[in-house]
Amino acid sequence: MPHYRRLHTPGATVFFTLALADRRKSLLTGHIDRLRHAVAAVQARHPFEIDAAVVLPDHLHHVWTLPPDDTDFSTRWRLIKAHFSRGLPADPARSASKSDRQEKGIWQRRFLDHVIRDQDDLNRHVDYIHFNPVKHGHVERPFDWPYSSLHRYVQRGVLTPEWGVGYTTPTFSHAVE
Repeated sequence: MPHYRRLHTPGATVFFTLALADRRKSLLTGHIDRLRHAVAAVQARHPFEIDAAVVLPDHLHHVWTLPPDDTDFSTRWRLIKAHFSRGLPADPARSASKSDRQEKGIWQRRFLDHVIRDQDDLNRHVDYIHFNPVKHGHVERPFDWPYSSLHRYVQRGVLTPEWGVGYTTPTFSHAVE
């Protein structure tokens, strides 16, 4: 069994990728209000700042900044996943181990995390997040994807609606506030 090691730095800014167990499904965008409510409910009890986010049908990416004295992003994601899953039917094809643990089989058990090292690293990850719907063929322009923090960046004047148009890979065109 692999041994997963996570860096736990108080107040860290961290990039995450979470995916559905069945990547052919579109539960995340199909139940976007449920996902938003799950994130908001957990954020109210366990504060964190969402620096950037994108939700695709089968996976999501976020960049969070934790409070200065806090390192526990794993609990937050566990609670978000549980809150989102509550009320949805269990996947009939879930594994025996997921069934034994009373998991619905909606999410992959693990998630990817990367502690952001510096401003350039943050900019690259935010650009990656905003460009991800284009990368996966959902839209031609990043701004056309409705489930992205890119809209917040445009509202604040950090980026324009044309950001990312014509890119094959994103450029590092902005600083995150």
